Amino acid sequence: MKVVLFDGVCNLCNSSVNWIIDHDKQNKFKFASLQSAYGQNKVKQLGLENNYMNTVVFEDNGTSYLRSDAALQIIKQLGGVYSMVVIFYIIPSFVRDFFYKIVADNRYKWFGKKESCRIPTLELKSKFLE
Repeated sequence: MKVVLFDGVCNLCNSSVNWIIDHDKQNKFKFASLQSAYGQNKVKQLGLENNYMNTVVFEDNGTSYLRSDAALQIIKQLGGVYSMVVIFYIIPSFVRDFFYKIVADNRYKWFGKKESCRIPTLELKSKFLE
C-alpha cells in the first residue's frame, strides 16, 4: 500500500494532497493526516522527533520516505512526465532537505492553516485512512 502522511491542518499540505489526487490516474495512493490514529502510530514506529508535523511521510509497501525524498517518490510514482523528477536526486538529500525545512517551518505563515483536519468528501473518503 502507498500512503501519504501529511499535516492535516496545513493549507499547503492539503493543497498538495488535492494535487496528488487530481494526478493519481491509477488510484495508487491512500492518505492519512499525521494527527490521525494511523499517522500517530506511524510516527511512533518511525521514531520521528517532536517537530514531526513538518515532515511529509510516504510509506510505499513497507519502505518509508521522509521530507524531500517522500515528495520526490510521490511525484515520481505518478508516472508520465512527472517521473522526470528523478533528476533532482543528483542534489544531495541534505541540500534538498535544507530547502524543504525552510518551507516546512514557514508553511503556516506563508499558506495558513485550518482549525481542524480536513474531512474528505464522500467521493474521496475511500482514499483516506482513518
